[in-house]
Amino acid sequence: MKLNTVALVGRPNVGKSTVFNRLVGKKISIIEDTPGVTRDRIYGDVVYNDYKFHLIDTGGIDVSKELFNDEIKIQANIAIDESDIVVFIVDGKEGLNQNDYVIRDILKKSGKKVIVAVNKIDNPKRFDNIYEYYELGFDNIIPISGEHNIGIGELLDEITADFKKVEENDVDDDRIKFCIIGRPNVGKSSLVNALLNEEKAIVSNIAGTTRDAVDTPFTYEKKEYVAIDTAGIRKSGKIYENIEKYSVLRAMKAIERSNVCVIVINAEEGIIEHDKHIAGYALESGKAMVLVVNKWDTVQDKNDIKTFTKLIKEEFKFLSYVPIVFLSAKTKKRIHTLMPEINKVYENSKKEIKTSLLNDVIRDAVLLNAPPSYKGRRLKIYFTSQTGTMPPKFTFNVNSKGLVHFSYERYLENKIRESFDFEGTPIELQFKNKNGE
Repeated sequence: MKLNTVALVGRPNVGKSTVFNRLVGKKISIIEDTPGVTRDRIYGDVVYNDYKFHLIDTGGIDVSKELFNDEIKIQANIAIDESDIVVFIVDGKEGLNQNDYVIRDILKKSGKKVIVAVNKIDNPKRFDNIYEYYELGFDNIIPISGEHNIGIGELLDEITADFKKVEENDVDDDRIKFCIIGRPNVGKSSLVNALLNEEKAIVSNIAGTTRDAVDTPFTYEKKEYVAIDTAGIRKSGKIYENIEKYSVLRAMKAIERSNVCVIVINAEEGIIEHDKHIAGYALESGKAMVLVVNKWDTVQDKNDIKTFTKLIKEEFKFLSYVPIVFLSAKTKKRIHTLMPEINKVYENSKKEIKTSLLNDVIRDAVLLNAPPSYKGRRLKIYFTSQTGTMPPKFTFNVNSKGLVHFSYERYLENKIRESFDFEGTPIELQFKNKNGE
């Protein structure tokens, strides 16, 4: 199911990042009193009742000629283009200014549904201030306070009014769907083409297109797959291509529809921070993953896989369990090594472990290394069971989940991984008190 996208826009220092964090439920955006702190678009997912949607936080649009303002305006325009609904945040304390009217004109041209959120209405006396904002020419005006959680429910009700509810088992079909994600110019399209041109792959003529990704069904060794290529870009013009952060939104939309994420790194350029950000979105989504080092033909010492693997393990410590494939989409060298890894991590993400075997492993782990005591109390694990797949989820019934230290949780995860092959897939550990809390 394709999720809706909502963009937050407004001039600097109206509280967009505070509202973003309130809606997402995490402190993702940096909040400072200094105008213009959020320069790049920041992305998150919002879950509200039976609805789920993508949320984009943008930098403040300012008509002054200061550094970054043109780039921020371009990024905000991209966010507006990609969104289904725009929440236009204005300052309920200061009133309207020139920047608000500039943004109003941009939004009117976009043709998108616009909700005006009048922020910083944290005092009942300020409720009368909202009538000034009807001057902008939009019908939906909602008073809110991101900081004090006032009006956020009403805002979410209005945002999701026309959204479809997310079904628990919303699955299109039983084909293995994998997306190729990564920053621009790492060779994503070339990799898809190389895969589809393999002798063992039969490409279907029926191809579906989403707004920003191309789905290509194909058969590989008598199994059905869908390759989701995120390289296609809806907007023409180099300026959109040059904004690297744009790739994150395309990646997120592809990730949500995939069973496996193939994260592509450019061997020629090495690893940069943005590679880690994109991999982080796949991890947060609980997807099985394969890391691909593309353009291996450009590396002088082709036998230096061991050194490069060590570097990747250091840079991607949070993905220590993910397999790494070295190949060249251009020359097709080692291209045959990718599909077996996609199959393996997909099967591991669906794996189910017998309860008796699982409890034996956990019992041995506790005997080998007992949980640390805290204020005279020690964690007791009574029973463990697998409660989900894709990714595998394990529920521990304990005496008090407040006694679970993150280091001991990591120890238990490592013990599960040592005993069962979960290469390429995240696993989730959940702790419940014996009384059900």
